[in-house]
Amino acid sequence: MRWLRAGGNAALDTILPPRCPSCREIVGRDGSFCAPCWTTLRFITAPWCAGCGVPFDYDMGSEARCGPCLDTPPRFTSARAALVYDGAAKRTLLGFKHGDRQHLARLMAPQLARVGAGLFDGALLVPVPLHRWRLWSRGFNQAALLARALARRTGTELTVDALVRVRPTTSSRGMGRRARARNVKDAFRVARADVVRGRTVVLVDDVLTTGATANACARVLLRSGARAVHVLTWARVVRDV
Repeated sequence: MRWLRAGGNAALDTILPPRCPSCREIVGRDGSFCAPCWTTLRFITAPWCAGCGVPFDYDMGSEARCGPCLDTPPRFTSARAALVYDGAAKRTLLGFKHGDRQHLARLMAPQLARVGAGLFDGALLVPVPLHRWRLWSRGFNQAALLARALARRTGTELTVDALVRVRPTTSSRGMGRRARARNVKDAFRVARADVVRGRTVVLVDDVLTTGATANACARVLLRSGARAVHVLTWARVVRDV
């Protein structure tokens, strides 16, 4: 009865005083962060890598790429994330993904629209799919909820069943780049080639780590005739050096 619990949580959030999406402290209005959590948000803006979207400390030109993208170019055309995956951004995402707080997709969509500006004209939104066992266990696909909220906000066409995950994958927590790539190898298949053929696809997911999942999805989308694949996520891991 996860859907009943999720609906009850959303109803309580509507009736009770507005709370910070990150720490649940009472705030002045819906969708706003408390001051301490707000200070931990790191919004990603240009300059960034033209490939994976990792933020740069200084502007090296719009086509500049980071070392990993130069060494091994990603399959996707570009990737953009709204926030760095830490602090309040991480806590908000974990509450959305594992805390049955599905309504947070409406809070997250504006930031996806901000960072994805320029990608939506004539594009097709496609969420990264869950395997049916994971979907049954969790009760929802967080990427699909984000994509739906983004479609409503931007008016972009959405297809939730273009991609399917044909085999379950183990948790990638703690895996390195190569292990993550092996973990998702051949895990995805295009179920609606007629829909993606000739289209620019904006692939929507919750978080970007090494890009292994995005690469695996982009590979099969391009093989099925997609013109380009851009990746859009709420957050991304940025390893400070």
